[in-house]
Amino acid sequence: MTAVQLQEPSIRGLALRRSRLLNGLTIAWNIAEGVVAVTAGALAGSVSLVGFGLDSGIEVSAAVILTWRLAKESRLGCMADFDRRATRLIAVSFALLAAYVGLESIRDLMARSAPESSTVGMVLAAVSLVVMPVLARAKRRLGPVLGSQAAVSEANQTRLCALLSAVLLVGLGLNAALGWWWADPTAGLVIAGLAGVEAMRTWRAEALADTCCG
Repeated sequence: MTAVQLQEPSIRGLALRRSRLLNGLTIAWNIAEGVVAVTAGALAGSVSLVGFGLDSGIEVSAAVILTWRLAKESRLGCMADFDRRATRLIAVSFALLAAYVGLESIRDLMARSAPESSTVGMVLAAVSLVVMPVLARAKRRLGPVLGSQAAVSEANQTRLCALLSAVLLVGLGLNAALGWWWADPTAGLVIAGLAGVEAMRTWRAEALADTCCG
């Protein structure tokens, strides 16, 4: 057995441990973020803030799906079928978010619903805009090592959360500073559009080379 062959399991094992740690951090952060965002959004009547909170819930579900995928590998070895199923479930979660937030945003635009300003929402979006890109980069680097498209797709969802934070911050900021009520549901439509694109991209994603089965 070569030195490389001896080293590969330890590298993979380290990647698995890091992925589980990052997954745990993702779940803890997004549970807190989701509760704050949905509560603040409901109080302010902000569809974009509620949509952002729901995305946090979907991010939790994606992290749980990935945890299931990694647990399958720990017990059964790396299996492409489980990875494909996990990836498809993550894609469905994106699609559900896009449909709900899109419909709610259109409804608010047609009804001319004017949300109240939300300082809590703006602070939350700003903090998320700092945290999420760092977390997404760390998780995405592990995808090729694990040979897992599910890991890459879940990292993409974290990256999407960072984009949504920027969109949310702009929408809430324009509403608070200039009284542009339509900025909030418009931000919601952008969130829905980004989620829809990510749903299609994730569903069509090809499996990565299975690094643990070579």
